[in-house]
Amino acid sequence: MKVTQFVFRRRLYDRMLQWKQEEQGQTALLIEGVRRVGKSTLAETFAKREYRSYILIDFNKASKETKGLFDDLSSLDFIFLRLQAQYGVQLYERESVIVFDEVQKCPNARQAIKYLVEDGRYDYIETGSLISIRKNTKDITIPSEEERVQLHPMDFEEFRWALGDYALMPLLKQFYDMRLPLGGAFRNTMRNLRLYMLVGGMPQAVAEYLKTNNLSRVDKKKRDILKLYFEDLNKIDPSGKAAMLFKAIPAQLTGNAKRYQVSSVLKDDRVDTVAGVVSELEASMCINLSRHVNDPNVGMPLSSSSLSSSYKMFVCDTGLFITLAFWDKSYTENIIYDKLLSDKLPDMFTSRDEILDSYMKGEWYMMAWNKLVRRDFMEKNHLLFVNGLLHEDNPWSFEVACKANTMAFVKDKTYNYLVRENSLQTDKNFTKHYNAYKQILQVIAAIIVETDIHEKTKGWFERQKASFFCQTKQKGDKRQQRHMYSVIHHFLPAPSMRKCDIHYYMPERLGFVIYKIFFGYHLCNT
Repeated sequence: MKVTQFVFRRRLYDRMLQWKQEEQGQTALLIEGVRRVGKSTLAETFAKREYRSYILIDFNKASKETKGLFDDLSSLDFIFLRLQAQYGVQLYERESVIVFDEVQKCPNARQAIKYLVEDGRYDYIETGSLISIRKNTKDITIPSEEERVQLHPMDFEEFRWALGDYALMPLLKQFYDMRLPLGGAFRNTMRNLRLYMLVGGMPQAVAEYLKTNNLSRVDKKKRDILKLYFEDLNKIDPSGKAAMLFKAIPAQLTGNAKRYQVSSVLKDDRVDTVAGVVSELEASMCINLSRHVNDPNVGMPLSSSSLSSSYKMFVCDTGLFITLAFWDKSYTENIIYDKLLSDKLPDMFTSRDEILDSYMKGEWYMMAWNKLVRRDFMEKNHLLFVNGLLHEDNPWSFEVACKANTMAFVKDKTYNYLVRENSLQTDKNFTKHYNAYKQILQVIAAIIVETDIHEKTKGWFERQKASFFCQTKQKGDKRQQRHMYSVIHHFLPAPSMRKCDIHYYMPERLGFVIYKIFFGYHLCNT
């Protein structure tokens, strides 16, 4: 089967052409960019079209002999002869270019640029990923004869070019310049924009979309790219902090925090302690940092406080961001992309803290009947119902909230729940419910200990026991009331229990109200 090779039009090509015409070999061109952004393809395409001949040295694949050529620069003639012989390409003075692909893998080749440019016979183009990382440059002299340019993922206009659409952006520009509404074209334009945000601007993802028109297949390509990023990040930061900060970006942006909350990702770190890691992340170009600036004059330097603490972190590509948001799944189904494309995405939680917080606020129903849970997730976490327990959904849902990393809410009606008369749900025999809830409290307490979330759930768990306390005082017999004290006495301070006990001597409804007012206030102020 013939593999279709896509070569996309990139905006940076015109900048490279300008460099060739103006510099005339006086500087080398260094193309920086994150991995898989298309640096090598762009450099080789430019070399093919704009020069009589070229040699591309891929330092990922180059032999030790090839890399060793740049250890001794005493004879450049010898180096050029060896390269021509090895690659079978004849070089022509001022008509040929030598491309150093992934030049960070051969620091001496990058250091040699100074002398190669001084020689002046050929042009030189370098490409590099993570090229600004200190470990790649600490032992060499960085040549001043480099002109640096950055290649970013394809923007919206480049994406439309890849799809064969050269009319949309000039049209939008006209509407913008004339300050006119898009009218009937608005809907299609927004759909095109959402499509770009889903696919993203990584050339491999765009190529896969053009070949298959299958967003799930595109998602697989993006996952492969993200895996490479995680590998790179773990190399530059073996502690794993860089990878954790990167992975947490969707969850950080989902919340309402004004800045990236480092402590919520790395418990033992703060913004200042991970400044070096964040700097390396930014240098890798797999993220974009948006810093808080008080002075709107961009010509003024940023304050040290702005640089150290107030920033938000974004993934370098919208398509990669979408895939990263669903990273805990093995793949992202087409139905998710369909809902995103149609702007009908259900409410989504992308972090464990969000899910647990929402559960404790009562924002989603604790019963199991309206939930769809992945089987492998249940098996991995041993999510089983307690045998013979009434209201077993209660601790089961709590454990789901404690261990799930993502949760989507579908607003469509997909299930009808019928409560029949004389069922356990409607049984008014308090003894059954008393025994069940007593066990539920014990099960939930064990889950809290197991997952080490005591501080997060302290207030909520006290309110659960308070509810048990109140119901037992209202509806329980004297034996149950006495037993209730032995079950929960260690959870409520003695003064609170004595004050709450006042309602027992009042009419039931009035006492309950007084209890709720006092106890709610007490919990909020302890």
